This record gives sequence, structure tokens and C-alpha cells, in this order.
Amino acid sequence: MSLSGKIALVTGASRGIGKGIAVELGAAGATVYVTGRSPDAALNFPNTTSLTEVADEITKKGGRGIVVYCDHSKSDDVKQLFERINKEQNGRLDVLINNAYAAVQYIGKNVDKKFFEYSDEPEYAWDVVNNVGLRNHYICSVYAARMMVKNKSGFICTVSSPGGIKHLFNIPYGVGKSACDRLAADMAFDLQDHRITSMALWPGAVKTEIIEQTILSGHGKTDPAIFEGGESIYFAGRCLAAIIPRQDSFNKYTGRIVLTDEIANEHNVIDADGTRPRNQYYTRQKQFADMINAVRTADIKKASI
Repeated sequence: MSLSGKIALVTGASRGIGKGIAVELGAAGATVYVTGRSPDAALNFPNTTSLTEVADEITKKGGRGIVVYCDHSKSDDVKQLFERINKEQNGRLDVLINNAYAAVQYIGKNVDKKFFEYSDEPEYAWDVVNNVGLRNHYICSVYAARMMVKNKSGFICTVSSPGGIKHLFNIPYGVGKSACDRLAADMAFDLQDHRITSMALWPGAVKTEIIEQTILSGHGKTDPAIFEGGESIYFAGRCLAAIIPRQDSFNKYTGRIVLTDEIANEHNVIDADGTRPRNQYYTRQKQFADMINAVRTADIKKASI
């Protein structure tokens, strides 16, 4: 199904899942705004793309990529981002992907430490993980929802992770991801009368550029076997491109935690290399998500198609 004519925003799209989602939405025909920090302020990882290169890839795949440099830790930057989209697209935004994140390096530096062993002040550890990775998602969603409600349609996806189930990386990370899931569900409740979908997406183990250069290259203590059969950075985008245009997406997905494997199984989505990724923890994660989803969607009314 096509996203031709749709306007999308993917925050934090210079690399990793954000890049993959942006490219795949573009490949489905969408105009995609991609955000990241300006080149002089961006974190430099070897062998990763610039935001301009991501936009070029979107355009080459058949969409239209538009670069907006935005520091998502700054509310004024975020406000100006949505003012620009509102002006350029005549008040229209069809898709928001909340993906921006600022704690990759910090998590990597402290991955083997207990929360009371961090050398930084406690508030820094919390804020570096959850300022962009949670607070900013809420702010973006407010601005996006105001545009979507006026147009009586829209799709908001907040990229989360199974870190909301059990301990992963550190305490601020787990609490933040659990909150992302709840954010998506509660926004779905408020948006239900406007038939705007809000969902949380759980990818499996993703072989991002950084994972390729560290864990899969034999660096660090994490077992590389976790990523055997894992997803490329493009797989989540392929899954989203399969469900966003569907008429039944609101009824099937709003308010829910949705696993990429779940979408792939239902819509026969394959990865960029032609294979189907394999999440070895899928069954347990799906059982948990189903239990939570049943509670959180109980008061969301189905829409007539």
C-alpha cells in the first residue's frame, strides 16, 4: 500500500532505526521531514550517515526528504520545527514517528554500572536519557496532534522497547521506555474521537551501525548471539509502511504496544536482505504486551470502517 501524498516527520533520523523508518516511509511515497542536530553539534559515530545523506536516500527511493536541524532537548527548536511544517504543508501532518534519543553514548559508557555507581550527578543521568527520549516525545505529540485533529486523521508511533518490561541498560532507560508505552496508550484514549492512531512500537534486536561496530565486532561484554537473526535498521520502517495506510489500523493498533514481529507475521514483511528476522524473545514479550494492551485499550471505542 502507498503513502503517496502523505506528510511524515521522523525525529532522530540521522542513523539507526530512525534513519531506516524515514527511508522506508519515503520508499512508500511519503514526503518525510527528518530531524537531527546540526553537523557541528551532532554526535559523530564512524561510518554513519549525515542527515542530508538520509534525505537524499529518501528522495532516491521515491519519496521526498526534507532536512530540519533540530535539538530536541530544546523546546524552542521543537516548536519552530512544527511551525515550519505547519507553514510549508498548509497545516497538514499525517504521520509522526517519535524516535529522537540522546543517550546512546551515555548508556554505552555506563552499561556495567549500578545506578548508584555513576560518576555524574543523579539528575544528569535521568535527564540525558529521558529529556529527549520521553519529554520531547510528549511535546512533539502535542504539536502534531493539534494539526492532526484539525484534519481528522493521523498516525503517531512512539518507538519504545522491551526495556519497559524488565531491567535493560539502566534504571532511567527502563522507566523511560515503560513511560513511552503509557504515553502512547493515554494519547490514544484522548485521540480516539478523532480517529487518530497512537501506538508504541517494540523492535526486536536491531543491528544498528553502532551495534555492528561494537558488539558484533567483538567489543564489549554483550553476547553477540542476541543479535543472531536480528533486524536491520530498515525493518521497523517496512513494518510501519505496511500498516499506516490501512483503513483498519486504528482499530487494530491504537493504544497498543505492537511488536515488529507481530506486524511482519500478519503482513508478510521481510527485511532489506529478503529474510524474516527472528526475535528469540518474541513469545514472552508478546504475552506481556497482550496483557497490558487488554487493560489499556478497554475504554477505547472501535471506529466504523
